This record gives sequence, structure tokens and C-alpha cells, in this order.
Amino acid sequence: MARAARIAFIAPRFAEGATVGGAENLLRRLAERAAADGREVAFLTTCARDHFSWANAVPAGQRRVGSLNVHFFPVDEDRDIATFLRVQNLICSGVRVGRADEEAWLSNSVNSRALYAHLETKGAGYDRIVAGPYLFGVTGRAARIHLSRTLLVPCLHDEAFAHLDIMRELFHAVRGTMFNSWPERELAERLYGSLPGQVSVVGMGLDSHGDSDPSAFARRQGLSAPYLVYAGRREPLKGTPILLDYLTLYRARSGRDVKLVLTGSGAIAPAPALAPHVIDLGFVDEDVKNEVLAGAVAFCHPSVNESFGIVLMEAWLAGAPALVHAGGSVLPFHCLRSGGGLWFRCYPEFEAELTLLLDNTELRTRMGAAGRHYVRTEYSWEAVERRLFAALDAD
Repeated sequence: MARAARIAFIAPRFAEGATVGGAENLLRRLAERAAADGREVAFLTTCARDHFSWANAVPAGQRRVGSLNVHFFPVDEDRDIATFLRVQNLICSGVRVGRADEEAWLSNSVNSRALYAHLETKGAGYDRIVAGPYLFGVTGRAARIHLSRTLLVPCLHDEAFAHLDIMRELFHAVRGTMFNSWPERELAERLYGSLPGQVSVVGMGLDSHGDSDPSAFARRQGLSAPYLVYAGRREPLKGTPILLDYLTLYRARSGRDVKLVLTGSGAIAPAPALAPHVIDLGFVDEDVKNEVLAGAVAFCHPSVNESFGIVLMEAWLAGAPALVHAGGSVLPFHCLRSGGGLWFRCYPEFEAELTLLLDNTELRTRMGAAGRHYVRTEYSWEAVERRLFAALDAD
């Protein structure tokens, strides 16, 4: 097994501050661990911050960010957005588009000819190129330049884009694939069959921290009622409208005063009956977030589009039990394997499980402790580094 000494990580955006999602954060953290292991690491990304407009907001060029040499390349500004949206709308509607439309969609996604030029001239100097997530043009186009060196970190969901022929071809063409969880790997194998090359499950490590005071947040807020907490982006793909609807109905049916605390970003539109009982903190520092999580009845994660579930792991480290949507495979898998949470498919199950957690302090404590043990065992950086370095160095 030869050591991969020079590695390029590629993501559409660089996780700096609180403006990017879990996939970019995961890739940055993996890159930092590779650098800490004495490997020469370059992080190739675009100048974009916003994942809706993809406007060039960061100056192009190279700069040092912590242990990483980060190269910012401008997004191509001549993409045909009308064509991109036309094809994307067809794909999302379940229409089986032809190869020409698939290529048009990818070509008019976020791309960077400057980044590709770097790979064409310098790419042979990297022992490994680690690129993700799968559905962006910059990932697919960059991977094609040096397929024999590229490891894909797909962050795969069971969504319309995953069923495209160009995605099947990408998974079969790269050197290997680094999945975030076993259910994600199983999804890829259902979609694409047995994958050639090197296939591994790595995930992301989390830094353990001391216990947070579970009463600190409620005390500062003057809050006496129990609360659920959601952390992360608020958008339909993350299931936040379901959470708002379900909690509104729960309060009406049960007559119980249960609040909802939100951290993160994105607009929400709670029903008038729920709005006075929503505490929207926006972005908060890690200490505050951990206190919020520690005092919650449960961390509710209603998303069905997860390949790993970083915020679920963070909630467990804070000692919160989990209440997740069973429509996806990854979050229920973690709950079942850890004993740290419950999962619901419909409102009646949500109601029964929330009531159980509200009424059983011992169960909440036991589940939170089980989740914390699971993260510290399976997703400590020591455990993840073993899997990561084995994947990077495999022949």
C-alpha cells in the first residue's frame, strides 16, 4: 500500500463560516485530517458562496486557510441558466430525459474552466483527487479529467438526479468511492449495481466535548415549557415544513405547550397558531448550540435526504435523543444502530413518539447517552482517520 502524499480535495464551495452545507463541511474536515497526517493537501473550489446564484463572491487566487492551501477559481458566468432550469425541471418531474439533455444540464450547472485547466496541467502531480458531492457540474467535470486518480465522495440521496445515466457512468468510471454511511453505499449499489474499483465507508469525525448544562438555555430564555430543536438549513428538502405542520397539529390535539427552537438559516412560515411558540436563534456559536441541544426533549431531524447526518451526531454528543423521519434510510439506520432515537413515517407515529419522550425522562436520558456513545465510538476522529487513510492509500 503506497502512501498518497499529495492530495487535491474538490468541492463547489469552501466551508468557511456558516454559509455552506454539510457536504462542503465534510470535505474540508477530511482534507484537514489528511493535512494533519503530514500529507500535502490542496483544496480546489470556486469563488461562490451562495448555492442559488453561484455568483463569484470570493476573490480568485490561492490563500492559506488553517492547514490547507485553498485555490479559489471563478465560476463560469456564461452558463445557459434557462437550459439548465428547463432540463432540471424535467428531471425533477420524473421525466426520463435523453443523453443530450443530461449533458446540457451538467454543462450548465456550476462549472469552472479555470479549475479544470488547473487539473489538466497540475493534476498528474496529485496522487489522489477527492471530489464531491456528486450532483454538481464542477464535481463531475473535474472527476473526468483524471478518473484513475479520483475518489468520489458522492453524498448520495435517492433523488431524481441520482437516476441519470451520466451519474451511473461517473460512479463506474472513477478510481473509487468514499461513502458516508452504509445505507448510502447500499443505495448506490441498488441504483448502479456492483461498483468497480475501491469502495469504502468513511464518514466524518466529530470532536467530543464536555457536558453542556441542559438548563442553561431555558434559564436564559425564561423558558419553562419543553422544546424540540432543529438545527441546520430550513428548506423543503430538509423537511422543515413537515416539522412545523406536525408540531402545530400536536399542540392542537394534545393541548400540551411544546416549543420549537431553531438554529441555522433559511426562511420559515409557521402557522399563526405555532408562530408565537417558535424561537428562531439563527446562527449561534457552538457552545450555545450545544446548550440548546442538551436541554431539548429531542432533536428532530425530519429530512429524508441525508447521506450522513452531521447535525444528528452533534445532537447526540450534546446528549439529546433524536426523533427522525423514517422516509430516508440513513438517519433511522443511525438511530437503530445506536439506540439513540426514534423514527416516524406519519403524523400519528410522530405524536406517539413525542408524547413518549415528553413523559419519560429516563428514556430520554438513556437514548441521549446511547447516541453519544455511538458517535464517540464510530465517529471519533481516530476511527474515521483509520478509514480515511486506508481509502486514500489503497492500491
